[in-house]
Amino acid sequence: MYINCKGQLVDLSTPKVMGILNITPDSFYDGGKRKTKREFLLHAEKMLKEGATFIDVGAYSSRPGATDIPEGEELQRILPVVKSLLEEFPDILLSIDTFRSKVAEECVAAGAAMVNDISAGNLDSKMMETIGRLQVPYIIMHMRGTPQTMKDLNEYEDLTEDLLKYFSKKIAEARDQGINDLIVDPGFGFSKNIAQNFELLSQLELLKNLELPVLSALSRKSLIYKTFNTTPEEALNGTTVLNTISLLKGANILRVHDVKEAMECVKLVGRLRN
Repeated sequence: MYINCKGQLVDLSTPKVMGILNITPDSFYDGGKRKTKREFLLHAEKMLKEGATFIDVGAYSSRPGATDIPEGEELQRILPVVKSLLEEFPDILLSIDTFRSKVAEECVAAGAAMVNDISAGNLDSKMMETIGRLQVPYIIMHMRGTPQTMKDLNEYEDLTEDLLKYFSKKIAEARDQGINDLIVDPGFGFSKNIAQNFELLSQLELLKNLELPVLSALSRKSLIYKTFNTTPEEALNGTTVLNTISLLKGANILRVHDVKEAMECVKLVGRLRN
């Protein structure tokens, strides 16, 4: 199971880790922790040394109820960081966390390798057409509404069945636009309450019926820390547990804040399977 990133074939039959680089002031866990070019570069270097295959750069906070920002502001935040990362680490495989086609296009033109869209094209009608033209891997996530409204849009007859239908439709749309490399993300924490998140995780292996790589993004999310009545800062151990479960259920990519610990999950599960 391969994806083509800038001419490099990445084998996802061995799970990979995607490190999160938030350049937003208001993300739920690490918003505002890093503000300067040097801080972003140092954190990216740390994640690469710890084993990250991809670095996912985002300039728009998608936490529930986050403030909407204009496209121009998102570009002003993200482009200088993308250019700096590629200048410092020419071989880095950057994923761009955006639902806006213009942001995706400008970042790919600067050298980014893939696009991670929380809306799977629902929030920008030009996104799939753009990805098809750019010919980069495209991560499609399940979400209802927007980050501002999704919290209340969590009524489902059958959650996993609804997701499979959603992705089947989105995959067909993407193929119609000539998109070759697709990755599905079930969207833990997006338009789903805590019980639904655990239900989805318990049935994660069913997404393999789509015959595409699966990305699991559970890092320090509320289903972990609210279960223990703690905080995101105290959710690393729970993240490691749920990352391990994700791998056992077939996840191909772990999107995480803590790369070292996620790589340990990948290595241990790999030993178990071998």
